[in-house]
Amino acid sequence: MAEEQNWQEASNHTPCANNCGFLGSPTTFNFCSKCYEDHCLKDQNMSQAKLAVEKSLSQQPETSFSSISSRATAPSSDPLVVVKTVPEVAVKSQPRNRCAKCNRRVGLTGFTCRCGITCCGTHRYPEQHGCTFDYKTMGREAIAKANPVIKAVKLQKI
Repeated sequence: MAEEQNWQEASNHTPCANNCGFLGSPTTFNFCSKCYEDHCLKDQNMSQAKLAVEKSLSQQPETSFSSISSRATAPSSDPLVVVKTVPEVAVKSQPRNRCAKCNRRVGLTGFTCRCGITCCGTHRYPEQHGCTFDYKTMGREAIAKANPVIKAVKLQKI
């Protein structure tokens, strides 16, 4: 009896609707598991694309052609202000694996200075590469922060 039930369950399976060679199931619209997953992803992508198109179509454009032409023909009392943007000039920086002074390849042995450049062993000292970092001010600030001034009250008031 159990063998007949297994045989009847197996008869519910039909070849895949995509003709991939595997068996499909009525619960998966006669697709095999792989083709059914692809079918679901395709439907999901289609619904997302349709939603995006509907959303873009539902938004009204900010200006119409008639309002632009009426603005062009009608003189206005407010002059239009044209704002020009200046493109930012990209600063050309030295590659991080080259010495900024002699252009020697430094690899892992390069020294990064506090002024932001990478130097080889010869130019690692501030005097050698013309460092622009102010070490004196940094030292003074570090000492002032580490050693605060403590003052006692000169006279106590009665």
